[in-house]
Amino acid sequence: MSEDAKTLLERAVRSLLEEVPALEPLPIVIGIELHGRGDVQQYRIENPGQKVAKGLAPGAHIRVEIRRDFFNAMVENDARVADWREAFTYGRAKATGVEQYLRLIEKVVDKAEERQRTRRARPH
Repeated sequence: MSEDAKTLLERAVRSLLEEVPALEPLPIVIGIELHGRGDVQQYRIENPGQKVAKGLAPGAHIRVEIRRDFFNAMVENDARVADWREAFTYGRAKATGVEQYLRLIEKVVDKAEERQRTRRARPH
């Protein structure tokens, strides 16, 4: 039995911010739609502070749509940023919203991944 969606969302956000700490101070509201069997669960994530709440996200800067079963599998398997990027690239997840925020997040994630590759290239 999987955890409830709110707990999984909190876990996914915490994991993402551990990998890309530069996103932590970004003031943003994200609306999440988890599509299940015949229903849609809506959540709101506010940053900074990583507040996750069930319900509509009016004024959300970004909206993310993802199937609930796929989201559960990603979080339960401790998906990394590269896994999430692949999900968005191949259409398993979809993000829409303010273009400037989407580009900023992509740029910050790119730089974080670049730093990770650089660190691994120089073992001590």
